[in-house]
Amino acid sequence: MKLRLTVAAVALAAAGCATNFSYIDGNRYFRTDFNAHSVIVLEVDGKSEIRNPVMVDPGVRVVRVQGPAAPGFRFGQDRTITIDVKPCTHYYLKAVTPNSISAEFTAMIDFEEPIAGCKGRDSGTEVPTGDSNR
Repeated sequence: MKLRLTVAAVALAAAGCATNFSYIDGNRYFRTDFNAHSVIVLEVDGKSEIRNPVMVDPGVRVVRVQGPAAPGFRFGQDRTITIDVKPCTHYYLKAVTPNSISAEFTAMIDFEEPIAGCKGRDSGTEVPTGDSNR
């Protein structure tokens, strides 16, 4: 059993290094804004998701998210956001509400950062350093 898990983990790690991928994360990045909340990623391109963050391929993605529940309600409202996903990028999403009791929100990208060790962002090109006249 342990051998199967180890082999599966190595295969996933090797596959992750060989391809360009990105993440869409429902957790907000910045925690200081009182009217910004984390979201739940419900679907990516019409496909239901239960993981967070969701691994996606680069390209235009339509993401359906659920925002925070207003006081007195069990679930928040749904919104759709379209993201042009770049390779090897981690996207953090957030819901921005007009006040602390409103169910209305706007879904947006809170922050995006490069994924460490992913080679798809720069396509393996090396940036020269130093003086080129030497």
